Amino acid sequence: QVQLVESGGGLAQTGGSLRLSCASSGSTFTINAGAWYRQAPGKQRDFVARFFNSGRTTYADSVKGRFTISRDDAKNTMYLQMNSLKPDDTAVYYCNAAVVLPGGRMYPDVWGQGTQVTVSS
Repeated sequence: QVQLVESGGGLAQTGGSLRLSCASSGSTFTINAGAWYRQAPGKQRDFVARFFNSGRTTYADSVKGRFTISRDDAKNTMYLQMNSLKPDDTAVYYCNAAVVLPGGRMYPDVWGQGTQVTVSS
């Protein structure tokens, strides 16, 4: 079963930093492209950041200049570095990726279970 698991969430103060990680929960696979989304209580799930297999990245305007998405191919892990955190960044953060298994089978839309990020004012 192909699953992702996030880690690194928690409590931070305004202006602080956190780094989220997203990796396989068991199976070995390669992350071709990935993204982070977040969902605050009572709100829809929103796009945060994305990287493409070409290396190009895109960000939501609300996090541009503060968050950085990256990946470590050797570890098959993707990251979201969050700096200058604000209370409005409080949400459950989800990773989403297109992955390829060693045999070549592709899973274009794999999600993690989410990790809570809370920013205190």
